[in-house]
This record gives sequence, C-alpha cells and structure tokens, in this order.
Amino acid sequence: MQTTTADDALLDERALSKLHWRCRRGLLENDLFIERFFARHEQTITVRQARGLGLLMDLSDHDLLDLVLRRKDPEGALAEAPEAREVLDMLRV
Repeated sequence: MQTTTADDALLDERALSKLHWRCRRGLLENDLFIERFFARHEQTITVRQARGLGLLMDLSDHDLLDLVLRRKDPEGALAEAPEAREVLDMLRV
C-alpha cells in the first residue's frame, strides 16, 4: 500500500479556484498556455504542483513565456525548485 504525503494531496475546490485566479496573466499567450494546463490537469493538481505553479506565477509575463517556449531555462531559485520544473514541463506539453 502506497502512502501519500501532504504534498501529493489533490487540491480542494477552494484552493483550485484561488490558484486559477492567481494564474491570470497580462499576456494572451501565457493565458492560453495556462488555460490549456488547467483543461488537462485541473482534476489532478497536487499541493506540490500548485506550489510550483505559484513560483512560476511570480515571474514577469515575458520571463514566463520565455520559459514555456524554451527560449531559456529556469535560473536561480526556480532552477532549484523541482515542483516548478515539473509544472513547467506540464505547461510545455
């Protein structure tokens, strides 16, 4: 039997709603990537993934778009955050 940690728990409806609101962006391109992410993964987003998405949302719109389009790689603290890299890979699909 596999045990789950708090990080592996699915987001509840309220936390998911807050995350969705937090992910609103100024660039249409980013909004399109994020909406596709939510359409694909909304029912399975974990606490860890939500934390990673929050780290990505702290970036400027242009920096986020550069990461999603693979124009550049995560740097600094973002490169050290496996949850952010996981979500970035999910956004890039």
